[in-house]
Amino acid sequence: MSNSFFPSSTISWYMARMFLLRSLAVLLALALVLQTLDLLGESGNVLAYKGNGSAQLWTYLSLRLPEIIAFLLPFSILLGTIITLATLNQNSEVISMKAAGLSAHQVLAPLIVAAFGVALASFAFNDRIVSRATATLDRWQHADYGPIPAERNGADNVWVRDGDHLIHAESVAGRGTATRLSNVTIYNRSGGSLLAIVRAPRAIPQGDGWTLIGASRFDVASGMRSDLGNVKVGAGVRPEQFTLSNVSADGLSFRRLWRAIGELREAGRPTAALQAGLWHKIAGPLSTILMPLLGAVAAFGLARSGRLFVRAVIGMALGFAYFVADNFGLAMGNLGAYPPLLAAWGPFFLFLLIGEAVLIQTEE
Repeated sequence: MSNSFFPSSTISWYMARMFLLRSLAVLLALALVLQTLDLLGESGNVLAYKGNGSAQLWTYLSLRLPEIIAFLLPFSILLGTIITLATLNQNSEVISMKAAGLSAHQVLAPLIVAAFGVALASFAFNDRIVSRATATLDRWQHADYGPIPAERNGADNVWVRDGDHLIHAESVAGRGTATRLSNVTIYNRSGGSLLAIVRAPRAIPQGDGWTLIGASRFDVASGMRSDLGNVKVGAGVRPEQFTLSNVSADGLSFRRLWRAIGELREAGRPTAALQAGLWHKIAGPLSTILMPLLGAVAAFGLARSGRLFVRAVIGMALGFAYFVADNFGLAMGNLGAYPPLLAAWGPFFLFLLIGEAVLIQTEE
């Protein structure tokens, strides 16, 4: 049995099943508590919009729960690992496996493979469900929990600078030459002083600028309002500046975010923060593989020595230190202080080495 990387199939399935069931139980318990607290804190805002009731609360719950599950999954895998390994240690099952010639890595192998399966499921869940739920919830919150604009692929409340002038569109629909702006307001400025405000219900791209449909102008100095009809403005302002202004890494799938980054790069816009978010869509789910390694200290050492609880605390400390480092790396990536790959993958490989060093030093 010691010549194989895995224990026997019976032991492997036994450990993997115990690990997955305990992790799932922890995930459900934590999600129930956190969702209840979140709903209590946000229900007042949801119900503040006239006409909202229990149906809207259930809608909020259905949109928020995927985010909570994605957030709690790595914590649940960590706690599930520690509970599983501590139970095996307490029952002297780890001692029996080591007495049969298994190394510490062989003991952990079934848990790591099961965690890899969880990582694949987590990536698919985040990519197909969490990103859509996050985007929909963000738009609903921007509408103050009122009716969401019908255009799903559009953007709301977009600001674009045109030299000294500011262009604001309440909603943006379409892409490229099919881009349509609704409720457009242009603030004409000179040297920081507001000269005039131009408003139009619609705007469409034309040539190298935009045509305002049914525009009107308010002159600040004279206080007079005049109708302009259809007028061309914004020479040099591209449609991509509106459609790509509110790109959120959390609200897009991996493929759509990859495409948005390419479009932003072609438009000459900074993409470092989005690239960090892109690679973290892979590194985040893969963090579940680290949890059996970081929580492995709870598996070894004699349970009757009285140090099992201390070992479990050390495992939790290593796991939570990873989460702190991961969030810190993402924050530095968003600020541009870290390169995108380092921000996304640096904490993963750092704690992979730390976990291996601890395991080899103490058990191998």
